[in-house]
Order: sequence, then C-alpha cells, then structure tokens
Amino acid sequence: MHLEQGSAGTDLAAQRDFVHRHGEAPGVRCLAFTAWTLWCLGYPAQALQRSQEAQALAQALAHPYSLVGAQLWAADLYHRRREAAAVQAQAEALLTLATAQGFAGFVGLGTCYRGWALAMQNQAAAGLPLLRQGMAAVADMGHTQSRPRWLILLAEAAGQVGQVEDGLRQLAEARTALEANGQGDLLAEAYRLQGTLLLRQSTPDVVQAEACFQQALTAARRQQAKSWELRTVISLARLWQQQGKRAEAYELLAPIYGWFTEGSDTADLREAKALLDALGARLRPSRYRTFPAARAAPAPPPCHSPARC
Repeated sequence: MHLEQGSAGTDLAAQRDFVHRHGEAPGVRCLAFTAWTLWCLGYPAQALQRSQEAQALAQALAHPYSLVGAQLWAADLYHRRREAAAVQAQAEALLTLATAQGFAGFVGLGTCYRGWALAMQNQAAAGLPLLRQGMAAVADMGHTQSRPRWLILLAEAAGQVGQVEDGLRQLAEARTALEANGQGDLLAEAYRLQGTLLLRQSTPDVVQAEACFQQALTAARRQQAKSWELRTVISLARLWQQQGKRAEAYELLAPIYGWFTEGSDTADLREAKALLDALGARLRPSRYRTFPAARAAPAPPPCHSPARC
C-alpha cells in the first residue's frame, strides 16, 4: 500500500521539488520497488511496466542520480526475469552515465550486473573477472548488506561455466548472510541454486538437491512469492521427471503455472509450459496450456526495503 501510494504521487512538479530539496525523486524509487514487489508476487508484466515508468520519470526529471538508480533497479528486475541481454543493456547504460557523473558506487554495482550478463551469455572469460571486480568495488564502498546478492549472481555465473564447487561455496556464504540479516527475498533462490549445482557435481547429490528444492519451496510459499515458487517448482518437477515420477511432477507444476495470468513470454513460464507439455503428453490433456482471464495485482504489502519485500 505504501509503495502504491508513493508511486501514485509522481507529479512532475512535486518530484522536481523533492529533487531540489532532497537530491532524490522518491517517486522513481517507489515505482522501482513496486516493480520488484510485483515480480515477487507473480505479476511480471506489471512489474516491467512499473520499472519502465520509473525510468521514464527519471528521464523526464533530467536527474542523473535518479536515472542511474532506475537503471540499476531495472537491471535487477531483468536478472529476475532471466533476460541476460537486457541486463547487459541496462548495465552498460548505467555505467556510461555513472562514470560520466562520477557516481563511483553505481559504477561498481553496474559492473557486477555487466559481468553476470556476459558470463551468462557464454563470455565467462570476460564476465567472471568483471563480476568479481564489481563486487570488490562495492565492498570498498562499504555496501556490505548487498553482498549476498552478488554472491548469488557469482554462484549462478560460476555454475553456468562448470565451476560447480566454487558456486556452492559462494551460495553457502550467501545463505548464511541472508539467514542472519533477515533478507528473505533471495533465500528461496539461494536454496534452489544450491540444489541445481548439487545435481551438476561429478557425482550428483540427488537427495540433498531435492532437500534444497523443498527448502526453497517452503521459503517462497511462506513469502507468497509466486515467481520464486514457480522457478523452484520447475527445478523440482524436472528432477522428478528424471526419476520417472511424471505424474507427481505434473501435479506439482500444473497448479502454480495455472495461477499465472500474465507473463507468458517470460523464460520461467515458457519453460514451465514446455515441461508441462512433456509431462502431460503421456498422462492427460493439460488444463494449463492457456492463461486464464487476467487479474489485477493486489496492492503490494508495505515494504521499506527491497530485500524484505
């Protein structure tokens, strides 16, 4: 509710007054955080719209600090949507502007996202060193609270290029920090990634991987984070498919896929549909191959920190 109220108050004159008085446009931040919250709740299309509105408002205000912030938050949203090319585009735009304006902190953050994006697009030789360079710059700025986020990106990128043990070490540190400081937003993804990497070991640890997926699922459902729940269910259903438990996998995946009313073009929902089609081919016609009528997203809950939304 507070985020929606803040997002509604994006009158240009009022935002310019905030910029003049406080050096920042709160409407940009509210729109960006609303986008994050909507994505978590399972509304990826509405999330993207809010993110675009945040950047448009920052551009209309001609306020560089607000614009680099909007670009950073957009890069994070595209990361959640698994769109590496879009993350790279946002990161490079951010780096250009932040470098020109002397925003050293944003340069470090943008470098992290650019490194991740390159690594995920089969450019690990360039991407992984950049990601580590960005993390070092962020640490030098004293931004310790954001370290778990970068560890998760590093683990994901390392796993992408076969550095499984290194990725598991990064995730262990990230999970410890997340559980200690209450940053619940990324906990489900940390557990899911751990399960994924355990299955990529030379000797896959199937039992522990499934336990990780179940922990991720518990965390996502506790937060009512439908997007994290969907991604976790895909991983668990794929494992069950490989174990021959096709009916169980189908029954797990079909309801959460059927819940979504938007975002059919996103990577997670495309993957879920393909998996459902494969699972349902020998079971029964799928009830979940078309989206039900669109529903409006509920007002996001009060959220004063994106790490806890």
